[in-house]
Amino acid sequence: MNTIIQHIPMAISAILTAALILTVVTNIIVQVLKGLTYDKIPTNFLAVGISMVVTLVAFFAVCAIAKIAITWYLIAGAIALGLFVAYAAMFGFDKLKEALGQIGK
Repeated sequence: MNTIIQHIPMAISAILTAALILTVVTNIIVQVLKGLTYDKIPTNFLAVGISMVVTLVAFFAVCAIAKIAITWYLIAGAIALGLFVAYAAMFGFDKLKEALGQIGK
């Protein structure tokens, strides 16, 4: 039991780092595709789709490299992480800019 508790901070930091990297990658891909689609697809739908694809591809790649058995709850966690990445990609920068503006006043 003690060994599981000792690994929790490392797992949390790895998940947060992965979420940050996935959010940046999602933002870059959405910006490129937004210019190519000429506003035919709403940006929020595009961000959700791209974040889910990027997150699930990264999840399956990590599972293949680390030889982790893929179970239903790991897939559910990857989907949840994809939704968090989508939210951060859609609203994170705008909210951060707004918060920094309020602090500066």
